[in-house]
Amino acid sequence: MRPTGGRCSVCKREAVFKYRPFCSKRCADVDLSRWMSGRYAIPAGDADEDEDGDNALAETLTRSARSNPADRDPET
Repeated sequence: MRPTGGRCSVCKREAVFKYRPFCSKRCADVDLSRWMSGRYAIPAGDADEDEDGDNALAETLTRSARSNPADRDPET
């Protein structure tokens, strides 16, 4: 098996192309086990209620329309 030039993230040996970025199936399985057990869990804080900002944008546009009556459609 040819090396990839990198190092295995589990044991630090030369990584092998077939199992990249690992050196063997064993190290790939060890890494998978760590993910599955939650060892690599990313800590998360409290999520915003409006994570993508859509509600805030809609509220801003509504306020803007109320404060600029000349911009409103005269037929509504």
